[in-house]
Parts: sequence; structure tokens; C-alpha cells
Amino acid sequence: MANSDWYHREIIEPGKQPLLFVFVGLLAAFLFIRFSVRMIRSEVSWWPKNVEASGGLHIHHVVFGIVFMIVAGFGLASPAGHDRPWGEILGALFGVGTALVLDEFALVLHLEDVYWSEQGRLSVDTVVLGTAACGLLLVGALPFGADDTSTNGEPASGWGYALTLVFNALFAVVCLGKGKAFTGLIGILVPFVALIGAVRLARPGSPWARRLYKEGSHKEQRARTRDEREGWQRTVRITVYNAIAGRPTRSDPPPPPR
Repeated sequence: MANSDWYHREIIEPGKQPLLFVFVGLLAAFLFIRFSVRMIRSEVSWWPKNVEASGGLHIHHVVFGIVFMIVAGFGLASPAGHDRPWGEILGALFGVGTALVLDEFALVLHLEDVYWSEQGRLSVDTVVLGTAACGLLLVGALPFGADDTSTNGEPASGWGYALTLVFNALFAVVCLGKGKAFTGLIGILVPFVALIGAVRLARPGSPWARRLYKEGSHKEQRARTRDEREGWQRTVRITVYNAIAGRPTRSDPPPPPR
């Protein structure tokens, strides 16, 4: 009974049930599509193969995601979106579409199929961010510490609110520029984490390192040494990513110059 009262008070009364269905649809669809593509990659005979047009064109699931999001978005904006159960159904459809689009975010960004490469890991980062943002909205929290902008229990001024957002968002952007995608995404939710990541060395090959770390410089060498060090953090990070997204395909090294 207590759980039922909590659900009614926190979800039903504030009108968050469609958002809950978005969250569930996003998470369930992402887990399913990752399971599906790994089954296809393993060439399991009884599992359905990739969707291809009659001319042999491979239709990526981002296409279905865009269609689902458009249909659900129109539906949620229409009068039907305010009625039950249509609000919940359309919310779930929007969550499924969002998962399909974000799961191939790296492909859209690079305009090439990098799904199983290291660059494809960006898609997992975006799904984590999208799921976390949806979860924050469900519990009433806001990213970048926006819900902490208060003074003596009173809401902060407009300038204080804006400065807090800009200040915390800046650290998250620096983390992302330094190639620390996971730290930057977590930092969007917990600003102190982004501060730590922002002051540490950038990863080799990141936009920050390419622009500010000269080749052969002390910082560039330190960054490479730290990145190649087999610490427990790196091992955990790689293990978690492999468990969720599958092992990336290793590209062959370029041939030596003649």
C-alpha cells in the first residue's frame, strides 16, 4: 500500500507517468537492440538478420528511431497526448525511438558506419546521458547543479541561477574536450566530478590534446603514459563498455611509408 501511495503521489499526480514510460522504453529498447546486434554479429543462425532493402541497401535502426520519434512527438503534442493511455503509449514509443537514434549517434556524427569501432563508443555515452537526464526529470532533479542554486533555503536570483549553470556546464564541456566522455557525462549530473576531470590531463588524440599538447612535449608524453597505464579504473571502464556494447573491432595499423 505504501508503494502504491508513493507512486500515485510522485508519478501520477505530477503527471510524470508518460515520462516514466519514455524512460522505460528508452532503457528497454537500448538493451534489446544491443543484444540483437551482438547476436547478428555472432552470426547466430536462428536470430533475424539485418534489415535490407530489395536492392541490398542496409537500413540502420536509426531510421526506424527517427520515424518513431516523429510519430510519437506529433502524438504527444496533439490532444490525444494528454489522455490516458495514449500519453503513456506515445511516451513509450518516443523512448524506443530515442534509444534507436542514440544507439547510432556516432554513425550519424561521423557519417560512416563506426558502430563496432572505438568511435562507436560515443553512442553508448549518449545513451547513458539520455537515460540519466530522463531519470533526473523523473525525480525532479536538474543537471549542472541547477537544483542547488539556493541561498538560505530561498531560490537564487536569475543571475545566480545562470552563473551556476554556465560554471558547471563549462567543466563538463572541458571534460568532453579532453576526451573524458564518461567523466564529462557523469559531471553533467554531479558537477564536482566534472571539476576533477577538467583539471586532469587530457587523453591523447582528444581535441584538447591535439590543440594544446605539442608532439613530443612533456605533457603529451605524460598523457600517453597515463592512458596506457593498466590501472583498475581503465580496466573497469573497458570491461563495462565491452559488456554493454561488445568488443570494438581493432583496425589494422597503416602500412609503413615507402
